[in-house]
Amino acid sequence: MKTRLLILTLILLSGTMVAQQDAQFTQYMYNTVNINPAYAGSRSVMSIFGIHRTQWVGLDGAPTTNGFSLNTPISGSNVGLGLSILNDKIGPSVENTVSIDFSYSIATSEKYKLSFGLKATANLLDVNFSRLNQHDANDYSFETNIDNKFTPNFGVGLYFHSDNTYIGISAPNILETQHFDRYASTGANSHVAKEELHYYLIAGHVFDLSGTVKFKPSLLTKVVQGAPLQVDVSGNFLINEKFVAGVAYRWSAAVSAMVGFQASDSWFIGYGYDLETTRLSNYNSGSHEIFLRYELFNKYDRIVSPRFF
Repeated sequence: MKTRLLILTLILLSGTMVAQQDAQFTQYMYNTVNINPAYAGSRSVMSIFGIHRTQWVGLDGAPTTNGFSLNTPISGSNVGLGLSILNDKIGPSVENTVSIDFSYSIATSEKYKLSFGLKATANLLDVNFSRLNQHDANDYSFETNIDNKFTPNFGVGLYFHSDNTYIGISAPNILETQHFDRYASTGANSHVAKEELHYYLIAGHVFDLSGTVKFKPSLLTKVVQGAPLQVDVSGNFLINEKFVAGVAYRWSAAVSAMVGFQASDSWFIGYGYDLETTRLSNYNSGSHEIFLRYELFNKYDRIVSPRFF
């Protein structure tokens, strides 16, 4: 198992990395501001969100991701603001990202709004090659660690939405920055990690099946150079405005189950489990996600029915 992970890590960290790098969440629909800055403030309340994901349990050095976000509308304006923090660990690498989000919304009709978003990001990458089980202790490729290499970035997004429908497109990291170049002083092209441009398309709609049951199908599509097209399709049921249950499918990668509970007007907790459908399933027991959302209302804007996205 360790040998397989070592091979995977070497593939990712040797030469130029062109695989998907953005943190992956099955329950992205509850933390949309992470991938689309135009979402900031769209729920009309201050929303505070925390999530923990443990991926590929049982695989040594597998990814572990922690995220925190806060977004809120600015009272009396069309502006929304957000703050996102991500900590992503895989093998010998630790990546920390802090983003600030800005959105501006305009009403296109009585029901729909179009929001424009900007994201500014600071990224810190740390790689300690001594954590690897190196076959050749004298291999020069691993003689220099990456010590909290800083790179800036920015992103954009559009979010068209009503109370029961949404569609959004975004590119949260526009700059294809190179995190580290051991031979930068000599002009050689030997980058260990390069941030590739990711494009996202999200969409969803809420159907009222009865007075107590709502159904929301949703879609996420991610496109990045050097990696297969990622398509996530999910369907969630909201029962009595309290309980959420659903399933998801990540094309040629995983199937997922999701549950949630609206404990009060402010508190919502959710859990998701992924089961791999690739050969990687032979070496792990799945992935787990748990999140907690707290929303701060005032006495004037308290919503009677919780928004489903």
